Amino acid sequence: MPKKGVRRPPRPLGDLTDPHELPALGEAFLAHMAATGMSPATIKSRRFALRELFSWLDERGTRRPADVTRAVLLRYRAHVMSKRRHDDDRPLALQSRIMRLLPVKAFFRFLVKEGYLTSNPASDLELPKLKRGLPRHVLTVEEVEKILAVPDTKTALGLRDRAILEVLYSSGLRRSELIALKLDDVDAARGLVAVRMGKGGKARVVPIGARALEWISRYLDDARAELGRADDDGSLFLSSWGGALGPNTLTALAKRYVDAAGVKKGSCHLFRHTMATQMLEHGADVRFIQEMLGHALLETTQIYTKVSVLKLKEVHARTHPASLPRPTRVDDDSGSS
Repeated sequence: MPKKGVRRPPRPLGDLTDPHELPALGEAFLAHMAATGMSPATIKSRRFALRELFSWLDERGTRRPADVTRAVLLRYRAHVMSKRRHDDDRPLALQSRIMRLLPVKAFFRFLVKEGYLTSNPASDLELPKLKRGLPRHVLTVEEVEKILAVPDTKTALGLRDRAILEVLYSSGLRRSELIALKLDDVDAARGLVAVRMGKGGKARVVPIGARALEWISRYLDDARAELGRADDDGSLFLSSWGGALGPNTLTALAKRYVDAAGVKKGSCHLFRHTMATQMLEHGADVRFIQEMLGHALLETTQIYTKVSVLKLKEVHARTHPASLPRPTRVDDDSGSS
């Protein structure tokens, strides 16, 4: 059994003995993704999706790409769209279904580009459209402060956790981006954090506030050495066993403090939504927020302007004179007998 914290190598996509069959070509596709700078999290997600596809095809006697027709993929799409969760038998979330189908299109595009296929059976495979809804919860400044006050900063783990929460709130980093931070990615002198592997493999530099930097400094001075080990990989935030944090660990950590504070539900992304919304409410330009969040499209960021408008409407209804209850008129009856 591997030691705690030692990552197991990924399970192969299937029998790799024949280089012309789907499992071996799938591994070549994933290796190509890694070589072009795709993030490990994206590669892991694509591996999962391809394993499901290849297993479904194998059950139907299909192991070579030339045998995969548009009709076959249409049946697979129907299979994915009808999937249900194992734990409560509810329909799989639309985003989860899309994330199982997107890699299928990318894989067959790769096979055509590399000459394994002359035509792409997935070229016109339509995917369901994911509507971008408003963030379910956004914290107030008071609620954020209440969460930040929960960790016990007299302990090494509590000091680490406070620093993590401060970084999430100050910079709006994604969960995977915070996990990937290395010691030299924080430029305290200039108040910047380098995100070397953002979504889609894109790097960016984002500002970070003085308070978050102060908590990082306290964590580095008083806690990190206690958590570290001989084979330290230079990750900024270490787990209790001395290695890099795992995504589920970070989610559970953030959720635990949010729950303990007794405020709105959420975990890591709650701080990202809150940072963007609060900065817009205080006058930040939406294009600046786009750059901070690492959104490729402005339309993705503009969802936060909708949240700000909702807040503005709430304030308007509470404060505009025309929206306030009218005082009850009292008739002057002094002249009556």
